[in-house]
Amino acid sequence: MPERTPSQTVGPFLHLGLAPADFNVRPLFGADLAAPGVTGTPLHIEGCLRDGEGNGLPDALIEIWQADAQGRYAHSADGRPLSSNSFRGFGRAPTDAAGGFAFSTIKPGAVPGPQGSQQAPHINLGIFARGLLKRLFTRIYFKDEPMNEADPILALVPPQRRHTLLAVPDANRTGVFRFDIRLQGQDETVFFDA
Repeated sequence: MPERTPSQTVGPFLHLGLAPADFNVRPLFGADLAAPGVTGTPLHIEGCLRDGEGNGLPDALIEIWQADAQGRYAHSADGRPLSSNSFRGFGRAPTDAAGGFAFSTIKPGAVPGPQGSQQAPHINLGIFARGLLKRLFTRIYFKDEPMNEADPILALVPPQRRHTLLAVPDANRTGVFRFDIRLQGQDETVFFDA
């Protein structure tokens, strides 16, 4: 077998190594982060990963990681105790045949930002897909969240592009938000360097 070189792209092996549910094995990190005993406001995020022409991308993988409801990450670098030992704050979901994905989680709390600032509640998101040389990173903020106006990271994004980072609440279903990801073209999602 030839060695993998940097010129090769991610995939299409995502489901083989990163989404073990395809093998009827319970995944270590699935799309349901809101396990029993987790404190916080439950929410459900639904979306679609689309290419530059608006077509859904199957065979991609979406990862999320986030703070708990108190704004604490389940990572030793955070250094603060978690409000719930059962909340890991990390999940992954493969896209379906139409590019759709969904996560059940809790609304994260505000987290510390640069120079002592506070970041608005947000969810970090990573994307693996065919044709990408590297994983892409973006964030999900929540429309109408009062802290968005003062968020130091969101302030780096030109005002006319910020809407691409906002999850919109579903008017007919409480606790459900829509967040679509566009890889290129009109309304391309804002991506960040890691």
